[in-house]
Amino acid sequence: MFKNRQNLCKSVIEQFNSKTEWVDEVYLSEHCDERFLSASDVPEFAAEDIFMAGMANLLDGYHVERKGVDVHTILFTIEGGGVLITKTEVLAIEPYSIVVLPANTSFRFEINPQYNHWRMIWFLPKPTQRWTMFAKIGQKVLPFNGCERIWALITLLYVEIGGRSSYRKLLVSELCRLITGFESQTNDSTVRVQALFSQIEGQLHLPWTVKDMATKAYLSEEQLSRISKQLYGVSPRARLINLRMEKACDLLENNDWSVSMIAERLGYRDPFNFTHRFTKQVGCSPSAYRKQKLTRPTFDKPTFDK
Repeated sequence: MFKNRQNLCKSVIEQFNSKTEWVDEVYLSEHCDERFLSASDVPEFAAEDIFMAGMANLLDGYHVERKGVDVHTILFTIEGGGVLITKTEVLAIEPYSIVVLPANTSFRFEINPQYNHWRMIWFLPKPTQRWTMFAKIGQKVLPFNGCERIWALITLLYVEIGGRSSYRKLLVSELCRLITGFESQTNDSTVRVQALFSQIEGQLHLPWTVKDMATKAYLSEEQLSRISKQLYGVSPRARLINLRMEKACDLLENNDWSVSMIAERLGYRDPFNFTHRFTKQVGCSPSAYRKQKLTRPTFDKPTFDK
């Protein structure tokens, strides 16, 4: 259950303690995969005051501890997660989050043993006027809904090492636009709710509750409900149901998935509950919808409140 998962995360975090003494240390297990992009690989980094970036698929063991480095360290988490340890606190690093570690600060981050897997981007901008925003923010873990776009841009840059300079310049420009746009979003509740539902859309199999959602977005349930209605015209629970039904319609367009499998994939442990909900939302049963869609390819897909 999602609630148990949250409790497990809390119990794991409680195993760690904040630190006052630091060493410079890096460890990667033999199962970790990490790719680097330096200024020599991407010369366009120099104009943007970017020292280096990288993409990492981490498994079984990984940690980085620094007494203080002369660049900012920024992490974007896509899957799995980590643990951040600072002088004052221990924080969970969850998917769709940004970790900000300003230059000349001490820290340690490692794989969260709850996941034992962490897919993330690390980004090292120089402490210049171009990136002064990170010095102002301080050491923080904050929701960020652009993590997958950051991963895609870094992946494309890696492919273009030794390739087209004009294309790399466009990719670096878009990368910087996404990251610098974060400064105005750090305290924006609306962006946190958008990031929340972006995460939910990728984890529809979890038994989300409104309380879980509010906790994830660092909001009260009342605030979450108000912002959800402003953004999507419906309550958080209705938004969750709509996302599940949209995905159900997509999956029902072929015969590869049984109705029971689709129900399980979308967080309905009881297929009859899924069928009841789908029929109420769409106006026909999942089986009837599939039959109509397969026999009439032009059959219109139902629309749901956004």
